[in-house]
Amino acid sequence: MGILNVTDDSFFDGGRHLALDSALARARQLVAEGADLLDIGGQSTRPGYVEISEAEEISRTVPVLRALAAEFPCLPLSIDTYKPAVAAAALAAGAHLLNDIHGLQGPGGPALARLAAESGAAVVIMHHDPELRETPDADPLPAVLSWLRRSLDLAAVAGLPADRLALDPGIGFGKTQPQNLALLARLDAFHALGQPLLLGISRKSVIAHVCPGLEPGERLEGTLALTALAVSQGVQLHRVHDVQANRRAALVATALAGVRASL
Repeated sequence: MGILNVTDDSFFDGGRHLALDSALARARQLVAEGADLLDIGGQSTRPGYVEISEAEEISRTVPVLRALAAEFPCLPLSIDTYKPAVAAAALAAGAHLLNDIHGLQGPGGPALARLAAESGAAVVIMHHDPELRETPDADPLPAVLSWLRRSLDLAAVAGLPADRLALDPGIGFGKTQPQNLALLARLDAFHALGQPLLLGISRKSVIAHVCPGLEPGERLEGTLALTALAVSQGVQLHRVHDVQANRRAALVATALAGVRASL
């Protein structure tokens, strides 16, 4: 999953692709590098982000989605939003998937679930529970699994079939860095929930926690290490800025996993 941020304040590439021509050029690059789908976001959710209006978010994302749907009719498109009005506009413009950082448990969760159920869209349910940080010494895994089960129940109540759902452990959202590392070390435990897994760790601060002082532009190697680790634990979807490099790392890790399984 290639990341296409049409924002002015994302932590890595904010402001680079706000103009439509620039966004489309970036999308073409991601596709050329091997992206299987694109995730378009108009609202930054980095730490300390400033929330923009629904109208502004729509004005940033819908023209990009329309243009990409026309140019790449077979390419799945995701909208990274937690706002139902934005999601509805994005689906009308050609999006196929809703990527909700609040995992259907935010204020717009019920409306997003109904919208996905009625439209046939898929949904990425991401864990984002700030209360987790209040118990920094406890094992975070049981609480994260329980929270995601609750999201799956909400999806089922809304009529969303399980085959249109993927789960994201939400690395970097409402967690301490030790909690992030504890979850990354046991990604395979999330398979117990029975859904495909998506991981978004591209250039995140957890890498700088391990390698102090690294700015986002210096975190590619750490991202590749985490992608390889995730592949070895069966993670199927990888949300990344650097598609070609991560794809190559994933291919090598997949090959090694296949060899190990045959021994």
